Amino acid sequence: MDSLAFKVLITVFALSVLIIIHEGGHYLAARAFGMRVLRYSIGFGPTLFRYQPKGSPTVFQVAVIPFLAYVQIAGMNPNEDVDPDDPELYPNKSLFARVTTIAAGPLANYLTASAIVFALGVTNTLPPMQPAEPMQVGHVVPDSPAAQAGLQEGDVIVVADGTEIRNVSELIDATSSRAGQPTVYVVERNGRALPPLTITPADNGGRGQIGVGAKMMPLYENLGVWDSAKLSIALPYQMTVAQLTGLAQMVERRSTEGIGGPVMMGKMVADAASAGLPAFLWILMFISVALGMFNLLPFPALDGGRLIFLGYEAVTRRRANERFEMAVHALGIVFLLGVMILVTYRDIFG
Repeated sequence: MDSLAFKVLITVFALSVLIIIHEGGHYLAARAFGMRVLRYSIGFGPTLFRYQPKGSPTVFQVAVIPFLAYVQIAGMNPNEDVDPDDPELYPNKSLFARVTTIAAGPLANYLTASAIVFALGVTNTLPPMQPAEPMQVGHVVPDSPAAQAGLQEGDVIVVADGTEIRNVSELIDATSSRAGQPTVYVVERNGRALPPLTITPADNGGRGQIGVGAKMMPLYENLGVWDSAKLSIALPYQMTVAQLTGLAQMVERRSTEGIGGPVMMGKMVADAASAGLPAFLWILMFISVALGMFNLLPFPALDGGRLIFLGYEAVTRRRANERFEMAVHALGIVFLLGVMILVTYRDIFG
C-alpha cells in the first residue's frame, strides 16, 4: 500500500475509533438517564447503512464519510421545540443527569486510555524505553572513533575525561566539549575494567561525538496485575498534567507551535502502527488522553464549554439563555476550525 494512503487510512481509523468511543460515552449516559437519543452516527454525509432496533428511538447509522461520529440527543438543539412535559428530553432532565451526560464522553476516553495501559502492563508489552543506567553501549557507529578504539555493544562507560559517568546525558556532557581533543575513557567489559582508552571525539557541528548509542531498556516491565492497575490510573493523569502544562506554555508564548494537526498526527499513528501492535496501542492511548483532556477544556463548542454553562446554572439556579449559548458555541467552532486549518497548513508547508 502507498505510504500516504496507509497514513491516511490508519489515521482515519484511529481517530474514528476514539471518537466513536467518546460519543458512545455520551450515548450510554443519556440512555442511562432515560434521555431519547435520536441518532448515533458513525461518519458524516449520506447514509450507507442504518439500523433501528425494535422499540428503540435510536437510529444507528454509518455514513458515506466514515470519519468521526456524533450522537443526537432529543432537546439539545436550541432550535427544537421542547415540550416541558416530555420526560425524555435533555432539557427536562436534572442538572446532575445533564452534567454526567456531557462529561461521559471525555470519561470514556480516559477509561479507554486506562484499559490500554492495563492491558499492555499485564502482557508486559508497554513500549516506552529509556537509556540504561549505568551508561551501557547499545550500538557502535561503524568507523566512528569509538569503533576504531575497539568499543563493543554491552561495554559500560564509567569515566570520561576524569568525570564519573552514570548515564548517557553525562557522557554527552563530558564529550561534547572535547571535539578533536584526545580524551581518556574508562570502560568495563563483562564486569572487568579495560585499560584506559584514549579516544578523540569527532567534530560534529562543534560538538564532540565518539559514535556510541546507549542501550535502551523497557521503562515498565513485569508489573503484574496490581501495578498495572495503579499505572493505568497514574499514567493518564500524568499525561494530562503534562499536556495542560504544554498548553499553558503555548498560551504564554502566544504560539501554536506545540499543536499538531491531522498531518502530524497521521505520521505519529502510521509510525506507531509500523512498529507493531503495542506501539500502535500506546499512541492510541496517548491520543485518547489528549482527546479527553481537550474536550474538558472550558472552551466554547467543547464538552468543557457546555459544562461551564451547566456550572453557571448550578450556581445561579437558573439556566443560561439558550440562544446566547448556541451563539457562543458557534463562535467556538469557527475558532477551532481556524486553528485546525492553520496547524494543518503549517504541517504540510512548514
